[in-house]
Amino acid sequence: MKKILFAALMLLAPLTMSAQKFGHFNSAEVVQLMPEYTTAQNELQTLAQQYEEDQKRMQDELQKKADDFQKEQANMLENLRARREQELNDLYQRYQQSLADNQQAFQKAQAEKMQAISEKITNAVKQIGDAGGYVYIMDITSGIPYISTKLSTDITPELKKALGI
Repeated sequence: MKKILFAALMLLAPLTMSAQKFGHFNSAEVVQLMPEYTTAQNELQTLAQQYEEDQKRMQDELQKKADDFQKEQANMLENLRARREQELNDLYQRYQQSLADNQQAFQKAQAEKMQAISEKITNAVKQIGDAGGYVYIMDITSGIPYISTKLSTDITPELKKALGI
């Protein structure tokens, strides 16, 4: 009796496995088409240009003061020369700090904008997964070694539709 029951379960196991739905999508393809991504890229490009202009302005000021110091250095009193050297060092320190601050602020802005896009995609994938009865939905751009396209459904078109793309 146990053998018959075991054999029946073994015969039904493939049927229960086939009832499970698996999906996959290509986030790189979807993100590129999102209007939010284009807007974020434009905003980030504007921010980067602003930071570059600020840095160029500071660099020009530093260079001008260094050139002036070089020209006048031979005729300066020692205490005035030391004070001007300290001013140049302070200006250089501010320039270096500004570079670091701008880079950090840019990375933070970039992360915030991409986080909002990622959350929107995640919410749409969850809705598709719930509505379609999927067990798993995986992003093929995340480095998964293998996904069987025969056993998994590509939900990229549904995801585009859900996102209004």
